[in-house]
Parts: sequence; structure tokens; C-alpha cells
Amino acid sequence: MANTDVKDLLNAGVHFGHLTRKWNPNMAPYIYMERNGIHIINLYKTAAKVDEAAEAMKKIAASGRKILFVATKKQAKDIVSTKAAEAKMPYITERWPGGMLTNFVTIRKAVKKMAAIDRMKKDGTFETLSKKEKLQVSRLRAKLEKNLGSITDMTRLPGALFVVDIKREHIAIKEAQKLKIPIFAMVDTNSDPRDVDFVIPSNDDASKSIDKILSIVTEAVSEGLTTRQSEKDAENKGQDAPATEVPAAEIAAPVVEEAAPVVEEAAPVVEKTAPVVEETVSEAEEAAPAKEGDTPAEA
Repeated sequence: MANTDVKDLLNAGVHFGHLTRKWNPNMAPYIYMERNGIHIINLYKTAAKVDEAAEAMKKIAASGRKILFVATKKQAKDIVSTKAAEAKMPYITERWPGGMLTNFVTIRKAVKKMAAIDRMKKDGTFETLSKKEKLQVSRLRAKLEKNLGSITDMTRLPGALFVVDIKREHIAIKEAQKLKIPIFAMVDTNSDPRDVDFVIPSNDDASKSIDKILSIVTEAVSEGLTTRQSEKDAENKGQDAPATEVPAAEIAAPVVEEAAPVVEEAAPVVEKTAPVVEETVSEAEEAAPAKEGDTPAEA
């Protein structure tokens, strides 16, 4: 994975912070200067932090754990849902369901209820319901799909959280802290970076800035998934090899034992014909033209 280019971050407007009167003093190490009453974020520190976060997320993805992306603000919804879906990771872009992490068992029950409604529609049970019941079930299904549709495949707690705007998603942050789940986040100058494990100081309001940061981290997640798949394929090949070799040796053993007397009887004949064979091979080598593949490959 290539290092992040500061110019790309600059063009995306990642450096624009909030008004100076709204700043959080704990963000001081990441602020470069003040201009026209707005804090400017130090993009060299942003580039270093986003690379660090991307590498950590890549390792989590390679380990087989899920990373839950959270962004409910209007300008981030579509970007997060698209990028997370491309990386095959769950996401929350509607209202954060209270207890999503701390009461995960109940959330899973709601997901199962959604699956049960889908089964009703497939096996024809849904058609036996009255018109009013059909309407109620359809509304429930639509509500569950809207709030939980993206996490249907998440069968256990995520390995990490990626949050856009930690002030807005403070409930998600608190739940992750309680369960000691690593938190990655885009942190603007009005937020407290101490609440986050992997801080990415950046503009969390502009869609271009959000898109740029999400592109970098989701690309790293995809690389992690590719690495995991390669390791799985290598393991499967390693497991298949011994299974074919052992039976082959067992089957061949009796044949070798039976052939042993024949080989002993044939030994004198082989010794007599050996000089003739050597002469024939020498003549053949002299006569045969060299092949292209016979020349040693250059390093």
C-alpha cells in the first residue's frame, strides 16, 4: 500500500477545520495554523495517521474480523454505504440503534426476525395472512431493513469501529469503549481525540474529504481480505497434498515387493547392456540441436 500523498489530501479539502471559537484544545497537536477564523489541520500529520490507521485495519481484516463503519450525517451516508459495501464490511448509516454493541444479542434477534419474514414470503405463508397483517409485516420488514439491513451478515461483535464525526456518534463511541473495541475515526478540530484509539485528524463535514479518507482505508481493508483469501488457498493446498501421497505409497508397496525378484534377475542383463546404452546416449546428444529452453534463464 502506497503512502498517502499530502497534495491529494489538500485537493480534497481535508485540511479545513472548524471555527477557532469551537475548537477542542486537545486537538492542538494536529493544528497547523489559523486563517480567517478557521483552524487549518496539519496534513503531514494527517497523512501519517491515515497510513497508520489503514495498516491496522488491513491487519484486522486479514485476521477475519469485521470492521463496522458508522456515519449517520447526511453528507457521509452514501459515501460510507458505497465504500463499506465494496470492501464487504457492515455499516450503519441510519440512526444508531441503542445497544447495538452492548446488547448485541437483542440486535441479532431483530435480524433473525427479518430473516423469518423473508422465509414466510418464500414458502407462501405470507400469502395466507389478512390484508392488514400483510401490511404490518411489510412495514416491520422495511423498518428492520432500513436500520439493520447492512449488518445481517455480522454474526458476532465487530473487531473494530470506523466512525465519521465522533461528536455525532458519541453513543457508538461509548459502547465501543465499554467493550474495549478499537475505534478508528475522522476527528475534526471541535472533537476530543482522546476518545479514539486511531485518530485521523481531518475535515469530517465535506463530502470530498470523507470520500478521500474512506477510499484510503477501505482499499487497505480490501487488501487485507485478499491476503486472508490467499492464506486460506495455500492452507487448503497444503492439506490436500499429504492426503494423496500416503495412499499412493501404501498402494505401491506390494507391487514393489512383488517386482523385487524380477529386478534381481534382470540385473546381469542391465550390466551387460550399460556400455551400449551410454554410447547411444552420447551419439544422440551430439546429434540433437540445442533447444531454446535448454539455455539457462537470465536472472
